[in-house]
Amino acid sequence: MKKIFYFIISLTAIFSSCSDELNLLPISSATTETFYKSTNDFLQGVNAVYADLRAYPDRQLNLSETRSDNLYAVSDGGVRDWEGINSFHKTISANVYITEAWLTNYNGIYRANVVLDQLEKNGNLITDATLRKRLEAEAKFLRATYYFDLVRWFGKVPVITAPVSVADAITIPRSPVTDVYTLIISDLQFATENLLEVNAAADKGRATKYSAKGLLALVHMTRSGPTYNIEGPGLGLNEWSQAITLLNSIIDSKKYSFLPKYADIFSFTNENNAEVVFDIQYITGSSPVLGSTFAWLLVPDPYFQSKGKAIQGGLTIRPVAETLMNSYETGDVRKTFSIQPGYVYNGVSEPRSFFVKYVDLTKVPTNRLDWPINFIAQRYTDILMLKAECILHGASGTQAEVDAIVNQVRTRAGLTTPVSGVTLPQLMAERQKEFVAEGLRWHDLVRSGLVETVIPAWIAAEDLQKQIQPFQKNYIIYPIPQSEIDVKDGLYTQNAGY
Repeated sequence: MKKIFYFIISLTAIFSSCSDELNLLPISSATTETFYKSTNDFLQGVNAVYADLRAYPDRQLNLSETRSDNLYAVSDGGVRDWEGINSFHKTISANVYITEAWLTNYNGIYRANVVLDQLEKNGNLITDATLRKRLEAEAKFLRATYYFDLVRWFGKVPVITAPVSVADAITIPRSPVTDVYTLIISDLQFATENLLEVNAAADKGRATKYSAKGLLALVHMTRSGPTYNIEGPGLGLNEWSQAITLLNSIIDSKKYSFLPKYADIFSFTNENNAEVVFDIQYITGSSPVLGSTFAWLLVPDPYFQSKGKAIQGGLTIRPVAETLMNSYETGDVRKTFSIQPGYVYNGVSEPRSFFVKYVDLTKVPTNRLDWPINFIAQRYTDILMLKAECILHGASGTQAEVDAIVNQVRTRAGLTTPVSGVTLPQLMAERQKEFVAEGLRWHDLVRSGLVETVIPAWIAAEDLQKQIQPFQKNYIIYPIPQSEIDVKDGLYTQNAGY
């Protein structure tokens, strides 16, 4: 995957945004028609589709982690963009995090559509038929990834499966959630059939058959979540059996394994380890800069200064919720690894805790946009725990299997007391601690149906400053960005509650 980003450097001038309307068209049709002339051109085109994953981890931390009960991110001076996200404000349709989620995902979708369109028209230029299918599968895996991200944030979104003009784009309405899922599932099924089981070393970071299966399993599980009587990601389906079949296929492949030490999963010197099913990879020291930024996103700048490091961009603190801090059992190594309990800078003490899961103080770059750490979007422990979740929803399996998975996770965390009879709320509580600061918590709460009870309880216990608005089901999804609604009167109707 490192190689992918080198290609992107040369594509920067070609694959840049050229539209102010709906922001769906990053490539002009004229450029496209003259670009795809060789196998290498198609490889670079697919690499450009991967490029829009660069901000994916930041988005999960800003919109899932910050939305959830993992943080109490109210303002401690000035108005921060994350405050309205954490506090369930109604007037966030112009929020930069929400707008980014829409624009970047649609940029990725357009790039995928361009590649797929050109493969259909000029795919015969790729003489290796297996490679041609693989590139199509990668483009479809990525298009499904971007659409799944959109449907979880916004519910109904426009379904676009081919390059379109600006004039055409402003005539395409939002499609029902069921239609969005139809495309996602179709794309992922194609990907599972045509991607490689293992990529060559030079192609580390590209999607594989198993990363497609993992995402497809999560799609089935998300569709099976409650509807909440809104047009959100849950459809109330019973697809847990479909999901567990895919998860078991990943487990039975023996391509991945459970690392014995929690910290090793996230080590800067242990990337591409056996836990990684799919990750977003970065390179450092390039021009333009192509490193990551998520490592410092939840870390306040004065902490880096207290360690003699340059400020990064986290500005002020997004404190870890006390309810989460108090939920850890004594000796849980996940707490000590993931959370920094305050700091002192210039004689001023900050007692509140914050996440440092991806921070290695020996690896802090001189450029805050150039961190040398990958983001694990799918890891093996998640595959195991998703399997346990499916069993608890009635898929094939036993309570003993659920308990064994949870106890395996707890043992690695340094907890010696086994548990039995694990329930869905207990599994989700264990997932909260295991995947803290990985951007999964909000999605877990929504998919499990626990968001309606957990979030109000968290607000009651945590909101001493009385900054958080009462939770409503409508807040399970975000508003459509105001900039998109303003493009054409009547094209989109704003999501209820905003």
